[in-house]
Amino acid sequence: MSVHNNTQSEIWNEDLAPTDPTHRTWRWQDYAALWIGMVMCIPCYMLAAGLMDQGMSATQSVMIVFAGNAIVLIPMLLIGHPGARYGVPFAVLVRSSFGVQGNKLPALLRALVACGWFGIQCWVGGSAIYAIGNLLSGGLLVGPKMAWAGVNAWQLACFFIFWALHLYFIARGPESVRKIETFTAPLKVVIVLALLWWAYDKADGFGQMFSAPSQFGPGGQKEGQFWAVFWPSLTAMAGFWSTLAMNIPDFTRFSASQREHYLGQAVGLPIPMALLAFVGVAVTSATVVIYGKAIWDPVDLASRMEGVAVAIGLAIITLDTLCVNLAANTVAPAYDFAAIFPRHVNFARGGYITAVIGVVIMPWKLAESTQGYIFTWLIGYGALLGPVLGIMLADYWLIRRTRLDVDDLFDLRGRYAYRNGWNMSALIAFAIGVLPNLPGFLHAAFPAAFADVPAFFTELYNYAWFVGLFLSLGVYRLLMASETVRVSQRLAVERV
Repeated sequence: MSVHNNTQSEIWNEDLAPTDPTHRTWRWQDYAALWIGMVMCIPCYMLAAGLMDQGMSATQSVMIVFAGNAIVLIPMLLIGHPGARYGVPFAVLVRSSFGVQGNKLPALLRALVACGWFGIQCWVGGSAIYAIGNLLSGGLLVGPKMAWAGVNAWQLACFFIFWALHLYFIARGPESVRKIETFTAPLKVVIVLALLWWAYDKADGFGQMFSAPSQFGPGGQKEGQFWAVFWPSLTAMAGFWSTLAMNIPDFTRFSASQREHYLGQAVGLPIPMALLAFVGVAVTSATVVIYGKAIWDPVDLASRMEGVAVAIGLAIITLDTLCVNLAANTVAPAYDFAAIFPRHVNFARGGYITAVIGVVIMPWKLAESTQGYIFTWLIGYGALLGPVLGIMLADYWLIRRTRLDVDDLFDLRGRYAYRNGWNMSALIAFAIGVLPNLPGFLHAAFPAAFADVPAFFTELYNYAWFVGLFLSLGVYRLLMASETVRVSQRLAVERV
């Protein structure tokens, strides 16, 4: 690399440097396994539940899950291209649009969202360990809640046990994540199929709920309201993996070729998501027959099974949550924090920072107190991250035409330095992409305080991810028309 040593200390470290050929070993099956491993998780299992609660039929719910993930797959493949071509992670790639210092803004936004998910998934995994402990001890772990925490000491201890498991893999880097995902992905498929067979066998079918018609049809409780529910639901499904659509270069930088990650992601994301949604709907429909009520929570369902199946089910949930948390919520923020503080933070330290923040936010309180958590959360951060994704797509495909100067990505005086390291065009485009969705978000998150938000903004918020992405993409493209000329002239003068 031709960057000067004094520049490297500011915005370079070994974990951010382009991947060398010896580490570009990931094949399509590794990416397929990665996605299958991430898809087979509790939040994905429960996605269709929220759609059916809104009045969708089982078929409509599964199709919306599939459509949302097919949509988000497109920008994911497009953003994965520069990772495979240039071997740089998301936090470095975004320097070409936001600047060699301005990249800290999108990196921080992405990292904080991941920290939130990291903590919540740790709470889910810890809850499974807590349930196993109570099962084996005959309920000895039940105790009074600590006033400051809102949970009892054993629940907190189980949370930290599960939390500590992540530190082993963080210390060993992204390759350890690939290995555990590749190993466990086939096992998860077998487990899901076994769960489906168990439900079918116990209920003598999948139950009436599975074949119930949509409430939006003639004579239904919500007749004529289908599109009012469809669009925010589709936005939420697309927003679910919008975080990974941004930082997919963190994984494609290890790809042996463009074909490998294209094929692996196409195989591993949309269809498995739809199949898991089908399993979630079918199994929950069967629980109405088996237990007399719908049970959407897999931890609750596993605890109701008989004999050794309880412990096995909960152990599987624990392993599953660990794998998903490592791939989806540890790799990205580890690189992001390394990019924000490259002189002091490498991949491992970035992972440890993520783990600490995941505790500080007290995720058990966050998950317990938020109603409609998944959909408010999904659309909310989709509105925030969609504009970043739009700017990245415009920069790489429309402005640069896939051509990047890798050396300049690590040069404080190069073509991506802009004004003191910040690209004002990107910041303006980001703000314009976020602002129209802000009133709708405030109304959704705090309905009592923001009850008077005009209907236009609440309706616009239903399309938040799409609005932010396309608005920022168009604005950035227009603003950069003159900025690109200015940068080229500056570099021509400096290099004479």
